[in-house]
Formats: sequence, C-alpha cells, structure tokens
Amino acid sequence: MKIQVLFFGITTDLVATSNLGLEVSKASTVASFKVLLKEKYPQLENIDSYAIAVNESYAADELVLKENDIVAVIPPVSGG
Repeated sequence: MKIQVLFFGITTDLVATSNLGLEVSKASTVASFKVLLKEKYPQLENIDSYAIAVNESYAADELVLKENDIVAVIPPVSGG
C-alpha cells in the first residue's frame, strides 16, 4: 500500500527531499516503517531520535498504518 512521507528539518537534507510516496506492506506499523526508512535511507541512522506523526498526530510504534496515510518524520529541534 502507498503512504505519503513528509520530512522536516535535517531529515530533509539527509534524504534530499521534503516528501515522497512510499510503498509499505499491509498491516505495517510505525515501528516497521522506521526499520524500512533506515534500510532505504541509512544516512538517517545518525539521528539519535525522531518523532513520527501520522495524519498530524504523534504516533506510537504500535500504530498500524493505512493506505494513503501521511507520515511525518520530525527530528529533534533546538533553538536559541
């Protein structure tokens, strides 16, 4: 099934895009999405942690993704 992935902050630079369509298997969870993401984009391995939001709500690893979900990859932010 297809989902839309949005990247923010440093992740945009690391994957060289701010959004893309991605095929995931049915019944994929946020946890399995994270594994797939690091397989496809090993440069994300250097980020200690990042949040995942699905359809504009922060998501737990157990959440099951659905067709056409919008998944955001949100790196840690700091400011001054």
